[in-house]
Amino acid sequence: MADLIVERPEGLYCPPGDFHIDPWRPVPRAVITHAHADHARRGHGAYLAQADGAGVLRARLGDITLQPLAYGEAVDINGVRISLHPAGHVLGSAQVRLAWRGEVWVVSGDYFVSGAGDANPTCPPFEPVRCDTFITESTFGLPIYRWRPQAQVLAEVDAWWRANAEAGRPSLLMAYSFGKAQRLLAGVDAGIGPIVVHGAVQSVNEAYREAGVALPATALLEAGADLKRALVVAPPAVHGSAWARRLGDFGDAFASGWMQLRGARRRQGVDRGFVLSDHADWPGLQAAIGATGAGRVIVTHGYEAVMVRWLQQQGLEAGSFRTEYGDESEPEPGAGLSRSPADPGSAGPAAVP
Repeated sequence: MADLIVERPEGLYCPPGDFHIDPWRPVPRAVITHAHADHARRGHGAYLAQADGAGVLRARLGDITLQPLAYGEAVDINGVRISLHPAGHVLGSAQVRLAWRGEVWVVSGDYFVSGAGDANPTCPPFEPVRCDTFITESTFGLPIYRWRPQAQVLAEVDAWWRANAEAGRPSLLMAYSFGKAQRLLAGVDAGIGPIVVHGAVQSVNEAYREAGVALPATALLEAGADLKRALVVAPPAVHGSAWARRLGDFGDAFASGWMQLRGARRRQGVDRGFVLSDHADWPGLQAAIGATGAGRVIVTHGYEAVMVRWLQQQGLEAGSFRTEYGDESEPEPGAGLSRSPADPGSAGPAAVP
């Protein structure tokens, strides 16, 4: 039987359905797993995406032709039955299930697998989908990456913020503006002090609130504001910027899965590093792949070679696809925050603090 998904210069392509999934070049019809800029790009003729993330997708891409689809709802495109299922990554993140002539493939996009009682409160948890072929990310596909319970990490964030507040200085917590920032905001103790956010974070917060996600009150940075007890949440691009210098004497920290690496905090040049990711760790990747029951697994961005070798050792048919996906929410370790690319969510009028 012919493959349901193949590689094309434009991106991952479904020949029988004549559509692409998360294409990186303009195409007539695109199915989007989530609104991070490496997966959702401008210029496509028509978009299909999960309904919860429609607000973020439109905010980022502008006036697009978008067909929103609820989780579990199915549509037929040229004989290929498509449905979207929770990925647990960010608001509206979805795995794409494709069924055609008795064959089922699932394209995971990016996903997060939570432990017991440790789900991401800002989006539905990852839902395993049985399939014949599973296309998986491998952003943190090395055995070293094993996440601690989220509650423990958030308690450390609160303790760091509280200590700074008691010392009378603001706490600058850097995290990607779409997904990670909202996950942090939903989990911290808002009773410690006021919460101030960068404009890029605030615009996404509003989309989350409109989708029914509960977040604490947040305000933009204003001249003369009393920030002595404030938590300030901003994208990594503010590191060393004039915007950050407006905070005066502050403590800074970075929330990222890359903080798992010894020395990463020092190389990033921040006071604290909190290991918190919206991607599956090594055990999570293994659990997710096993739960699909797939006999064939195709690995995309991340540590493809390591993951393919492990899969083959388990007796599975495994290979990889070359993609242009990156881990937009997790700057590479050692890159230095001040040298990170500008956060895509900070572009445009909404980013003006």
